[in-house]
Amino acid sequence: LNAFYNGKLLRTGFNGAILVARKGVIIFEEYHGYENSRTKAPIMDSSSFQLASISKTFTGAAILWLAQKEELSLDDSLQKFFPGFPYKGINVRMLLNHRSGLPNYLYFCDSLWKEESRFITNDEVIKLMELHKPPIQHLPDTHFQYCNTNFMLLASIIEKVSGQQYADFMQQTIFKPLGMINTFVYDPASAARPHQTQSHKYNGQFEPDTYFDGVMGDKGIYSSARDMLKWDQALYSGQLLNQATLKAAFTPYSNEKPGIRNYGLGWRLMVYPDSTKNVVYHNGWWHGNNTVFYRFVHDSTTLVILGNKYNRGIYQAVKPVREIIGQSDGEEAGEE
Repeated sequence: LNAFYNGKLLRTGFNGAILVARKGVIIFEEYHGYENSRTKAPIMDSSSFQLASISKTFTGAAILWLAQKEELSLDDSLQKFFPGFPYKGINVRMLLNHRSGLPNYLYFCDSLWKEESRFITNDEVIKLMELHKPPIQHLPDTHFQYCNTNFMLLASIIEKVSGQQYADFMQQTIFKPLGMINTFVYDPASAARPHQTQSHKYNGQFEPDTYFDGVMGDKGIYSSARDMLKWDQALYSGQLLNQATLKAAFTPYSNEKPGIRNYGLGWRLMVYPDSTKNVVYHNGWWHGNNTVFYRFVHDSTTLVILGNKYNRGIYQAVKPVREIIGQSDGEEAGEE
């Protein structure tokens, strides 16, 4: 691992954190580069990175926690939470497994939102959908289509069911109980927190926020490599979600196409004929942040790579690292 890190990974211009653990014990951990290229603050074990789409694993788990508490059902229709929502036949489960068929807000907002100098909120995205009814991508529950709108809606459902702001609920229900002291939901209107990394373009220049940074649930959670290991370990302990809930989360729901790739409830999956080799994972990409989080559950091996300077090499690093730690199947996963 050290040879790979000092050779291939650093040559890609890597700026971030990498951690490998087995059964919760860190076996390799390195930090390289700057939290902020202007201040030259070094990346360290307390540095928090924009997780991008890995945030979906937390949003999904929060919904499953509420379902476990019987405060909502995965079969609840969206109209239960948003009475004026114009898209029928969609339930909470279809948001979690990306089978809703809804349009992606990252695309339709560009033509409908006229205040680009102001951060758009989840509520405002939902109002745009109710007012303008951008067309669906496909009928509900007919096939998988990855869509950020699904997890934006889930964050809003969390707020409606819990009566709390999404950021407060995540802090009180997940981050604080699990001891994730460097993890938080990003508020673009607030001052940066200590060791909150700045997003950078590939050339090292700052990557600024856009009006989309006001939307949460599909992205927007910051965390450190060590906190991500705590998250990984909590999913084994049953502290947050029981075994029945976890089994549902790691079940593949889209079987229209052959192949090992699939999606559970907030998690990407690699599903093999020998189910003991299944992989639970998620990647992320938002602005200059590229992130990888792999859970090899059969022997409790964990891989975390977090970068805050745009670098596709982070995704390409997964395959050689998997080979080194004895988890390779020849597959790479470069998706968001």
